[in-house]
Amino acid sequence: MKKIFIYCFIFFVAVSCKNSGDGKLENHWPNAGITYEIFIQSFYDTNSDGIGDINGVTKKLDHVKELGANAIWFMPIMPSPSYHKYDVTDYKAIHPDYGTLEDFKKLMKEAHKRDIKIVIDLIINHTSSEHPWFLESKKGRDNPYRDYYVWAQKDTISAYLNKKTITLDSDNIRQWHNPGSGEDFYYGFFIGGMPDLNFDNPKVRKEIYEIGRFWLEEMGVDGFRLDAAKHVFPDDRPVDNHEFWIEFRSEMEKIKPDVYLVGEVYDMKEVVAPYLPGLPALFNFDFHYTLIDAFKESNGSLLVEKQKEILDYYLGITPDFIDATFSSNHDQPRLLNSLNENPRKLKQAIAILMTMPGAPYLYYGEEIGMLGRKPDENIREPFLWDIQANDKGRTTWMEPVYSIDEMVTPLAIQKSMSTSYFNHYKEIIAVRNTNRGLALGNLELYSEDLPKPIMAYFRNHKDQNLFVVHNLSDQGFTIALPEGYENLIYSFGMSKADDGSISMPPYSSIVLEK
Repeated sequence: MKKIFIYCFIFFVAVSCKNSGDGKLENHWPNAGITYEIFIQSFYDTNSDGIGDINGVTKKLDHVKELGANAIWFMPIMPSPSYHKYDVTDYKAIHPDYGTLEDFKKLMKEAHKRDIKIVIDLIINHTSSEHPWFLESKKGRDNPYRDYYVWAQKDTISAYLNKKTITLDSDNIRQWHNPGSGEDFYYGFFIGGMPDLNFDNPKVRKEIYEIGRFWLEEMGVDGFRLDAAKHVFPDDRPVDNHEFWIEFRSEMEKIKPDVYLVGEVYDMKEVVAPYLPGLPALFNFDFHYTLIDAFKESNGSLLVEKQKEILDYYLGITPDFIDATFSSNHDQPRLLNSLNENPRKLKQAIAILMTMPGAPYLYYGEEIGMLGRKPDENIREPFLWDIQANDKGRTTWMEPVYSIDEMVTPLAIQKSMSTSYFNHYKEIIAVRNTNRGLALGNLELYSEDLPKPIMAYFRNHKDQNLFVVHNLSDQGFTIALPEGYENLIYSFGMSKADDGSISMPPYSSIVLEK
């Protein structure tokens, strides 16, 4: 039988052999574009104070562009007493360690010049206990800001001072907190230093909408990542949560009709889906965990079947949703650690993410194989731009435990290595950005029997039909080549297709076009 094509490989480096159409890079954000998550504190330091800053991001925008990302999501940038800044003290300012509002405006200008969108973390479930609103609120029941927060007399909540279970997004077992004076306790879902705002108060909602207007209109951001979206109202009031986000979306669209909103609803699909009318993009936590489980169990069907189930379920709610997939983020152990520090698994994991439907998120440093485990500070360690002696912008606000020169190869070195993580990430992202089937296509399961470690699926968009296969094990397999899929789009790990079959060595991937 005539050989269909010659495959391309350089050991375990991914190689794009041919792109469909004219091969031009396309930007599919927000529906299917790629967003790069940055913790500014650890990214790049321009003033030698050891702390990353906004000017550092501006300086490194070309890195984001070279990688192939279309947008940046910033973890919190507003003033806060904590290093992570998820407890805000001023919603209309930049944390002084990070720079100024003028620095941010310059960043916005430079990012948009490169066609990079900017999304910021907006934390409205709670404020800092040091926010001026709360400092006033706790002064007494007659204070004008009292009802900005949720207060209750101790004797009315004695049975609820401790909750019985923890949740996926909080291990706190105490929700009512003593301010240290009087008989009233305040509600804080996460910790006492983060008192929850009272969204039953129209004045609070008005304040929040004004904050949104400031960042969208005056600062020019493209959208918000909404932290703890499930907890705006207590968990026993889900319908109120759903209705609030519909109202929030309406108010933001009055200001910016194409505003991008992505919500953090850390739960199963049945709990997540009702938020779609208010939050058109939602993080797919199931994708992250099922991806890890698929590797742990060498079970290729786990992820593709779970993803198909979720997408079909969401389509039952609305046809207009954005599935924000991710392989790691600031709350999970670094991806390489979750994959037993296996380089081949990391490279294949990003190949899976980029060949699946959705709008993928990448966590800073993943593209160079940064390492990290809990506690959270150690999954938010400084980015390694160059070897330490030459790295003028490396932050020093913390002493890294995992991502050190002895364990992680800095970006400057990886750029010159054909087999590096960075060049692999660039390659597979470029393949996605030049093939609409991968970015925009639907997901169809492969119905034939397959060896357990093999993941196979179709991605179809208009006149492009793609067949994708991944081998999630350390054993090689051969499967039948579907009829008509003769054009090689992408090969990783020495996979090849010829004579009616597809050869899949350990931890290999292939994309074929009909």
